[in-house]
Amino acid sequence: MIKPKFYPISFSWVAFHPKPRGIIQFIGGAFFGTFPTIFYHHFLQEIYQAGYSIIALPFRFSLRHWNVANSLLDEQNRLQCSLPKIAENMEYDPEIYRKSANYHWIGHSLGCKYIALLELMTNINDVRNSSYSKIPFNLDYDGIFNQSSILISPDISDLDSAIPLGPLVTLLNKLNVTVQPDRKTTLNLIRDSRLFQLTGMISFDKDDIAGSIKDQNPDVSDVLWLYNYLQKKSHQVTELPGKHLEPLGWKIGSYIVDFNIFDKFIKPLKQWKLSGTVDSFLQEFKQKLKN
Repeated sequence: MIKPKFYPISFSWVAFHPKPRGIIQFIGGAFFGTFPTIFYHHFLQEIYQAGYSIIALPFRFSLRHWNVANSLLDEQNRLQCSLPKIAENMEYDPEIYRKSANYHWIGHSLGCKYIALLELMTNINDVRNSSYSKIPFNLDYDGIFNQSSILISPDISDLDSAIPLGPLVTLLNKLNVTVQPDRKTTLNLIRDSRLFQLTGMISFDKDDIAGSIKDQNPDVSDVLWLYNYLQKKSHQVTELPGKHLEPLGWKIGSYIVDFNIFDKFIKPLKQWKLSGTVDSFLQEFKQKLKN
């Protein structure tokens, strides 16, 4: 069984598959996304073993999410310039790294918001609402409109997704400090855009942070709002058993373990369906791109 070896390249961690079917760019959630190769260890291993090279993109903490998204876009383009040569030096075929459509995005929790902002920043976007002028388009790049994305437990909410510390969130709310863009602005931009044609979503039925498709109010459930939106576009959406931190964990024997008493703590791998679902989505996107 091939295990990924991550190399520090630019500001990211990259694992080259010897014969990749594509390249996965992964962004994790608040705090956990700062150390993606540690906290998402088993998930990234499974995606690698399914035949994908992996780029794990840590992100710095900020309440200015447009700025973070712009830095991620810069990072993607630096890597797309350098990876073909590095792959060639490692005696791998460099061609797959040269085509933008071979790159795919997977986000978890807050990471999904950054992927949504990256899509909104594409130069061909045609959003026409009061927030349009606030999108910091980077005219040097084409964005990610031709790259598929999978949103896992998408958390588009405000301070509570950016800062996983309740007392600090309460204090900042009292001081009228908010993230930019906030939830309402982000969802309005998504709703009014004709983008997101290659977007799928995986949610979990016991997720009390991002929500579930079984929720009643899309005004407070990011998953339900996105489910309604993506369903209208006939996109891939599915809900699996689990809680918000289901993607986290390490493989120990025949179990996946995250040692979190508020999450799964320990779970038989045969009940952990995430990586197989992701691979199925990616294959459907590949066929969609061909068509």
